[in-house]
Amino acid sequence: MTAPRTPVPRKVLGRLSLPERTFVADALRTETVGGVLLLVAAVAALIWANVPALHDSYESVSHFHLGPEALGLHLSVQHWAADGLLAIFFFVAGIELKRELVAGDLKDPRAAALPVAAALCGMVVPALVYTLTNITGGGSLGGWAVPTATDIAFALAVLAVIGTSLPAALRAFLLTLAVVDDLFAILIIAVFFTDDLDFAALGGAVAGLFVFWLLLRKGVRGWYVYVPLALVIWALMYNSGVHATIAGVAMGLMLRCTTREGEDHSPGERIEHLVRPLSAGLAVPLFALFSAGVVISGGALADVFGQPETLGVVLGLVVGKTVGILGGTWLTARFTRASLSEDLAWADVFAVATLAGIGFTVSLLIGELAFEGDAALTDEVKAAVLVGSLIAATLATVLLKLRNARYRTLYEAEERDEDLDGIPDVYEQDDPAYHLRMAEIHDRKAAEHRSRAEELARERAGERAGQESG
Repeated sequence: MTAPRTPVPRKVLGRLSLPERTFVADALRTETVGGVLLLVAAVAALIWANVPALHDSYESVSHFHLGPEALGLHLSVQHWAADGLLAIFFFVAGIELKRELVAGDLKDPRAAALPVAAALCGMVVPALVYTLTNITGGGSLGGWAVPTATDIAFALAVLAVIGTSLPAALRAFLLTLAVVDDLFAILIIAVFFTDDLDFAALGGAVAGLFVFWLLLRKGVRGWYVYVPLALVIWALMYNSGVHATIAGVAMGLMLRCTTREGEDHSPGERIEHLVRPLSAGLAVPLFALFSAGVVISGGALADVFGQPETLGVVLGLVVGKTVGILGGTWLTARFTRASLSEDLAWADVFAVATLAGIGFTVSLLIGELAFEGDAALTDEVKAAVLVGSLIAATLATVLLKLRNARYRTLYEAEERDEDLDGIPDVYEQDDPAYHLRMAEIHDRKAAEHRSRAEELARERAGERAGQESG
């Protein structure tokens, strides 16, 4: 009679598979570079807007209008950055989401439970914190969605600047969390920030999306086909009253992200590889340049903590995000009877949850949509996003630095490749060929040491003989 098998306990934030680790490393590398550019753009915007001699030029450039008026696209530079360039960002987000759903962590419902629950709690709790703050203080409830978004590029830029060796599992958790976060942010924008609908333009956008999908299904290739079509779809979506970035997401979700026979990479992965640098290196930094330029003064900073709308944003990002993500992760582990990876502690999850309080790109966008028509309050809410993100980044830096020695040890163990075959040793422990290669390496080293020992013994014997004869 066979003894019943003992179920292997599931690990929360355990080691990634090798393909997933490779993908995450490539994606994070580009996002980190983009995040540094985003930081530079944000600082440049603040300097440009706050230096008295430059302020007028910032306003002039931001509000300069261009584009065909007959097509309803005579927009300001700031508007083009928010509705046009961010469509590229959301296009990449759509591809990331599709890949996660068909080939990544979100494919397996059990594995998806953690990032989905963490992201959902990490959006609900900040919204509740904002709402309670404004009910108590008598403020506007219109900005409840502002502190719900996490900016993965900004968070990774902070990691790059402080130089922490965050383990791959935590980096992947942060990336997947941000992908799910983007999905919910897209839904919020589509449902709550849609103006009066123009059904003719919306119908045209839907028809364009159908043509886009049909061309993909037929295997038609060529950027000269898809780029003009994408621009038409974007313009129709903009004129329909639905936020134009939704067009980018929809097209991203239509790309195939699974490989077929003879393919090394899926079409979605190839296009993402081409477009991600454009998104991270140009689109998002330019959006930041024309959205983060708020006038900052001692009085303005004091007002951030004195008004319910702005205080709600700061508390939502700093407190709500941390409590929501940590609580969602803990509850998921508790109810699925999973245990935290033995390499990590809950303090590590707390630090990453704090880092996720950096809400920049999408938070600024939602702030503009939530208080459209009230320029003063929009700028104050943007200042609150900057302050909240800065506080979250500072707290995360302190918490991560406290654990950095531990992270460095884990990172070095993950990267070690003693047999020099290009695959980290931790992924080859069950491969007999790996152990045979390591045996050869150790035998060769042992032979070198024996040879050296014999050489030293002969030298010493010669020295003693010389001393005795002398």
